[in-house]
Amino acid sequence: MGWASSRRAGLGLGFPDAEETLQELHELAASSGAQVVGSTLQRAPDPDPATLVGRGKVGEIRASARAAGADLIIFDHELTPTQLRNLEQTLDLKVIDRTQLILDIFARRARTREGQLQVELAQLNYLLPRLAGRGTLLSRLGGGIGTRGPGEQQLEFDRRRIRARIRRVTEAIERVRSQRALHRAHRRACQFQTVALVGYTNAGKSTLFNALTRARVSTSPRLFATLDPTVRALRLPSRRPVLLSDTVGFIRKLPAHLVASFRATLEELEGASLLVHVTDASHPQHEQQDAAVEGLLETLGIASTPRVHVWNKLDLLQTREAQRRAGTASGKAPEHSSIPSSARDVWISARSGEGLQTLLRRIDEALKEDPLVEACFELSPSDSEHLALLHRFGTVLSTEFEDNHLLVRARVNASLVERLQATAVLSQKVPAGG
Repeated sequence: MGWASSRRAGLGLGFPDAEETLQELHELAASSGAQVVGSTLQRAPDPDPATLVGRGKVGEIRASARAAGADLIIFDHELTPTQLRNLEQTLDLKVIDRTQLILDIFARRARTREGQLQVELAQLNYLLPRLAGRGTLLSRLGGGIGTRGPGEQQLEFDRRRIRARIRRVTEAIERVRSQRALHRAHRRACQFQTVALVGYTNAGKSTLFNALTRARVSTSPRLFATLDPTVRALRLPSRRPVLLSDTVGFIRKLPAHLVASFRATLEELEGASLLVHVTDASHPQHEQQDAAVEGLLETLGIASTPRVHVWNKLDLLQTREAQRRAGTASGKAPEHSSIPSSARDVWISARSGEGLQTLLRRIDEALKEDPLVEACFELSPSDSEHLALLHRFGTVLSTEFEDNHLLVRARVNASLVERLQATAVLSQKVPAGG
């Protein structure tokens, strides 16, 4: 654990990757506005059911935190209600765990009504079982129909209020999910495919999103800089239009109830035709981060979705390696890189733009569900709308007049052919290159 201020707080944990996760907890604390002033590790075969770390370690933490002037202790382990209550009583300081810290960051970053509702639901589900010991004063409520009358404990009253609020927030989120489902259905009806950026928090997804779409999504080196999803149109080298989605970053040890609360947002990934998995190639723990991403994709049931793996932040790799790298402009791995690469891997720098054209071509190739075909379209001379559509989303190969009609031969995506066929403008479809 450690000590930091903002709050001045302390951080705590105890498992095999302790040093690495302690550093990540340090970054999370900094993202929430805390100043870390100390830390300590506790290694034990089993957690203590009363305090997680044991009575002796609690005494050590208390002395260290007081000496450092900390007013908050952060544990990198989800605390049970009993552990939380015992620790606060013994330490005489405010205590939070990793989950509550993440929720605090989410609450700060949520900007849309949807994001705020999902954060609130996660906070309420976290708070409900932890009310015990935090408010035992009696509340003298007035008697009457619909109340329990005088003498109801404040704890019971708070629980009832929280459950009622959970129901209202859940209903509001269900309406959001219904709206999102309608939007996804509309996209499918318009034959729009969605490409979703996924990856560990701070892997550079938003920077890549801005570089590809010329959007202005907020970027920051702090964790969870992006919370609310953003969707923008993207034109691929084949000129097919797709929708690119920027999503919240993943993180290790993300609680199940937090994933459930953000289901409305994460469902956007379920409708994606392709996942672009962005990895921070410069991070020493990129393998563990990728494993966490894979685990969450499994939880969401989308691990089988086709994907392209992007190794980002090529510019931050060690100087000696960057100087010797070969072929990075074409999206290939550095010559002396120890990171294994496959045919689906692309090396880029979203900040400098290196490798982005290769990435676009790789995305284009991966979207096999909507292949390019050549077709002949019979338009009226005044049908400027469909002619403009062919020029915008395809490659017009030839045009000629015949019997008061305009015959246009073009190479377009199969989805657009089906769309125009419904308007009875398709004359003939031939294989691409035929």
